[in-house]
Amino acid sequence: DSLLQEMMEVDSSATDWPGRWSNISKILERRGPLTPPSFQPSPDLLPFLLENIHVLVVGAGGLGCELLKNLAMMGFRNISVIDMDTIDLSNLNRQFLFRQKDVGRFKAEVAAEFINNRIPLCKVTPHNCKIQDFDEDFYRGFHLVVCGLDSIVARRWINGMLLSMLEWDDDTGELDKSTIVPLVDGGTEGFKGNARVIYPGVNACIDCTLDLFPPQVNFPLCTIAHTPRLPEHCVEYSRVLLWPKEKPYGEETTIDGDDPQHISWIYEKARERAEQFGIQGVTYRLTQGVVKHIIPAVASTNAVIAAACATEVFKVVTSCCNPLNNYMVFNDSEGIYTYVYEQEKNPDCLACSKVPQKLEFLPTTKLQEVLDHLMNSPMYQMKGPGVTTSIGGKNKTLYMQIPASIEEATRKNLKLSLAELGLSDGCQLVVADTTSPAAVVFELKFKTD
Repeated sequence: DSLLQEMMEVDSSATDWPGRWSNISKILERRGPLTPPSFQPSPDLLPFLLENIHVLVVGAGGLGCELLKNLAMMGFRNISVIDMDTIDLSNLNRQFLFRQKDVGRFKAEVAAEFINNRIPLCKVTPHNCKIQDFDEDFYRGFHLVVCGLDSIVARRWINGMLLSMLEWDDDTGELDKSTIVPLVDGGTEGFKGNARVIYPGVNACIDCTLDLFPPQVNFPLCTIAHTPRLPEHCVEYSRVLLWPKEKPYGEETTIDGDDPQHISWIYEKARERAEQFGIQGVTYRLTQGVVKHIIPAVASTNAVIAAACATEVFKVVTSCCNPLNNYMVFNDSEGIYTYVYEQEKNPDCLACSKVPQKLEFLPTTKLQEVLDHLMNSPMYQMKGPGVTTSIGGKNKTLYMQIPASIEEATRKNLKLSLAELGLSDGCQLVVADTTSPAAVVFELKFKTD
């Protein structure tokens, strides 16, 4: 393994050799049957691509490894990659930038090392952290963002961040095109996949098409608590019921699917539950899959979708061909099927519509019912909303999940009606959630019986 790694490494200080970029140059230095009228071929485009373009890759897993390899070999030399996850043994069958000796290390760090050693003059900068750890200034430093994520929440957060960076002309109301950072997003699920190109503020964003994402599988609480039949029921029992009760890592610690200690604790409790009811099949890998809602990945699907995304990145950056407009689906479960269509903007989109959002409820509606609506509605799909408002000119926290002290102090409000909380028709509710970097302001409208 070490000998193979040594053979694959090259002198990273080497300069470009003659003909290295000849195929790329042919695309950038001459017109073709698919080039748009606006494209101006030039020998200056290649140096611009090699030296000036900065691309952010979000995710260094199955899609991320393919994306990093493709982008680096297409001439993108200034790449940053964000991933907070560490390498697991099960990753090695498809995440080819990693070796067995890398198990336990950060994916972003190892992926960057591999690409930097393998592809001369390419500089991949790793960030072993959450996307939420960076502010707007960081994301403004990139010409384009490409995502290879397995999380809807993370997709929505990135989408919200890029939307929040947009600026509009005060006089004309026109969008300042220079503030747009395009987003190329890819996703896979078994033998199915999709790729899309998003120009924030211009075409359909992630939140415009929330209904496209498959619903998360939830098991009835009564089954989990009293009549478990599947190994997944045992895992959910540990996650949903035992964790909040036993608080193994402290009052304010929520479950982190990427923390091996958290997964191990849930796994051990689930195994005990399974033995009690004679259920087979509880494994560490299954536990992690249930907690993180992981669907088994197929390497060939990752390769196809990553290739499509990398091609779109090249098209967006160079303008040598019109980009995807704007959504491509791929399915090779029975033969090969692919289809491209244009997703339309949702005029009432929570993230990009700039239309004031309204919530209509009866004055007798309980606060808990409002939060349930925000979490279960196909339009909002929030994960753990916190709500504040202003009453009589003073800010009031109606409910907040974190920190635990505020959650405990505001828990009683969940059982109170909107009228009992002092809310009135037309007042504003400010809702914060992990699906967006910015709070969403709703206008409360009271319905009549």
